[in-house]
Amino acid sequence: MNLSMPEPVHKTTCRVLYGDTDAAGVVYYGNYMRYYEQGRTEYMRDLVQTYREIESQGLVLPVIECYSRYKAPATYDDLLTIETSLAELNSITCRFNYRIYRDETNGSRTLLAKGFTLHASVNRKGKLTRLPTDIIDKLQTIIKKAQ
Repeated sequence: MNLSMPEPVHKTTCRVLYGDTDAAGVVYYGNYMRYYEQGRTEYMRDLVQTYREIESQGLVLPVIECYSRYKAPATYDDLLTIETSLAELNSITCRFNYRIYRDETNGSRTLLAKGFTLHASVNRKGKLTRLPTDIIDKLQTIIKKAQ
């Protein structure tokens, strides 16, 4: 499974909320998908366009496949860095890869999780639909700049 992080790698930070943790005091595993979503949302906002703008065109980008490999636990109040990278693109789907790190007080980082989400472009009726040309063009420009 290829979880490489092609450039550009977008970074965003968040702090673990108490409500993100489970009875063991660590971040509940399903919440990493929310962190991936936060990273992807900010990637798109900063480099392409907002999801709100995409949805205003009658499209949604649901997750059709996801994967996460957990390496170390996060706990309440940890400062996390979410790294997001566009890994694959075609006319109907796109795949984002992620890495989540905990920023340590000594300046180092600990890898907590890595994974991916695969998204399909569908209209409001749930039918597969080509991504709009302007979005594909922006995403392809990002990929070409990195090569």
